Amino acid sequence: MNKSLALKVLFAMSLVSASAGHAAFGADDKASVESFFTDPAMQFVTLSPKGHYVAIVTNRSDRKQLLAILDTSDLKKVTVAAVGSEDTKIGAVHWINENRIGFTVKDMHREFENNWDEFAADRDGANLRHLISGNWLHYQENTDSLIKDKVLTADYGFFGVMHDGSDDIIVAKYTWNNIDRYPDHSRLYRLNTKTKQLTDLLEGSFQPDHAQNWITDLNDVPRIVRSEMKGRCIASYRAPGAASWAEMANFDCYQDNKFTPRFFGGADTLYVSAAYQGHNALYRYDLKKMQMDTEPFVSIPGFDFSGGGEFDLVSKKLLGIRLNADAKATVWLDERFKEIQKKINAILPQTNNLIECPADCAGSPVVVVKSSSDRQPAEYFMYTPASGAMVKLGGAYPNIKPAQMGLRDFYHYSARDGMSIPVYVTMPPGKASGPLPAVVLVHGGPGVRGSSWEWEAEAQFLASRGYVVIQPEFRGSTGFGFAHFKAGWKQWGRDMQDDLADAATWAIKKGWADPKRIAIMGASYGGYATLMGLIKNPDIFRCGVEWAGVTDIKLMFNTPHSDASQDDLQYDMKTLIGDPDKDAAMLEESSPLARAAELKQPLLIAHGGLDVRVPIVHATKFRDAVSKTNPRVEWIVYPEEPHGWIHEETSIAFWKRVETFLDKNLKAPD
Repeated sequence: MNKSLALKVLFAMSLVSASAGHAAFGADDKASVESFFTDPAMQFVTLSPKGHYVAIVTNRSDRKQLLAILDTSDLKKVTVAAVGSEDTKIGAVHWINENRIGFTVKDMHREFENNWDEFAADRDGANLRHLISGNWLHYQENTDSLIKDKVLTADYGFFGVMHDGSDDIIVAKYTWNNIDRYPDHSRLYRLNTKTKQLTDLLEGSFQPDHAQNWITDLNDVPRIVRSEMKGRCIASYRAPGAASWAEMANFDCYQDNKFTPRFFGGADTLYVSAAYQGHNALYRYDLKKMQMDTEPFVSIPGFDFSGGGEFDLVSKKLLGIRLNADAKATVWLDERFKEIQKKINAILPQTNNLIECPADCAGSPVVVVKSSSDRQPAEYFMYTPASGAMVKLGGAYPNIKPAQMGLRDFYHYSARDGMSIPVYVTMPPGKASGPLPAVVLVHGGPGVRGSSWEWEAEAQFLASRGYVVIQPEFRGSTGFGFAHFKAGWKQWGRDMQDDLADAATWAIKKGWADPKRIAIMGASYGGYATLMGLIKNPDIFRCGVEWAGVTDIKLMFNTPHSDASQDDLQYDMKTLIGDPDKDAAMLEESSPLARAAELKQPLLIAHGGLDVRVPIVHATKFRDAVSKTNPRVEWIVYPEEPHGWIHEETSIAFWKRVETFLDKNLKAPD
């Protein structure tokens, strides 16, 4: 590929059309709450570097997790690398070499949200080492029950693996400034997972200030680092063999021509995202000339580029680009993998099939296929290109039947000011008979993308109970162009809120939603929007469910237990939400706590006792205020939960409570 390639990936007629390929099944008996909200039965299906083994995390009958290693030449040959405990949960798996595997574990009973421990073991379970304890937050107690050994404490976090066949991983050492809960900067080191020897991965002691987000090249050498300070986003580059770093970009973090390094494509080629026709596209960047191509390498009409490269790390060749338009997909550049993808799609025609490659992608005897659709949760297959054989390994939620799920599609609607708002809609299974009760499900963030087309537990659960589920990508969401994002600045409770009411009105006009039976619900920012929706639009929203929600914008700036950094408070939040001094009147008007007496509809509030993103004082203050004038408020506190539910039993209990609440307050006509 010696000249620029601009792949204009047209997803207007995209993968969501695959849902039309399903037969029009009628709904069987409803799937249980547990079917949706237990921990996945299979996850982190990962091939070893040469593809001779596949790691799978699954659950034993006692619900303890098992890290199993299968021989890809004979799947009956199984070894166990590790067995978890009732108090731990595996959060990631990464092969270090063909014989050694690393895994990240969360202690479910530690106080803080970010207490991830790092372990490594041989694939037969030998030479188990506990490497890092409680990275990201200063939590020093070692409660490891697997091995009593000296570990690196909270100043270190897992970054990645070395791809040189050694037993080494890359760790980031974090340094704090004694003001923020999050680190001021980081530095990368090699850590031997058997001897625990630690060596500096960087040449020389100098590095750019506030270095946080590192990008290594295809030889695992740190070449790019991104920093953020005082509202400026800075990218720095160090050439091979150079002692110094050169600044590549320095700009206001909230401008529309943001330049972001993404990944290396070769010794002198970097891939970056930058503005193109109102959206972010992927460009090639020549590191010798320090110059970006004039035309994008990948652009997706209507969407910002989001994704990364698929590489063969032996030949250092870029094989394809993984991206997310209205659904996830891979654009293969390599002819062999184009053909492999075509054959896999012929075997599994009703699903979106993502090929998961090992480090030696081209030389591996097998690939793993992650297969899903709007109605089918992830299932995992092993495909052998030489023979065309496809073997099913298992699924994440085996008790979910596609026939019990609803069709999910991607649309746009016009807000009251004419702005086009993307939205995902999940219909109940079976044939609709007239307008149905509906739920506007609001994503958190809010400056994130909320959804994709693939199966989603919350949406499908609600649809399985007979509700039309409407998930707007309201202004202020990311992924749909800078103008869409910027339109949400300082619009909490205002235009962002109106987008949600307009989504409900649009669904009514489509004939899907019963105008007298619409609920609003969501977590975090979605919890905030639920409260404001009930306050501002009582004529539209009949009831609401909020969990982990913001109730008072001022508390976001002055709660001592919050995890917001000084940069968050002084720059990001003032830009996106408002200045607590200059915009005090606006923020007061947009705070549910100040208007609690206006909320008269049935409301379910839930919050975690260990939440540091939105401390529980938000919930208790609002509960106390709204209960004075509204007798139809239900309250749940989960003492062991942080910002969102991490315990399986909590998720199941919460969604059972949601089902009962909606049955009582929404399902029946007035």
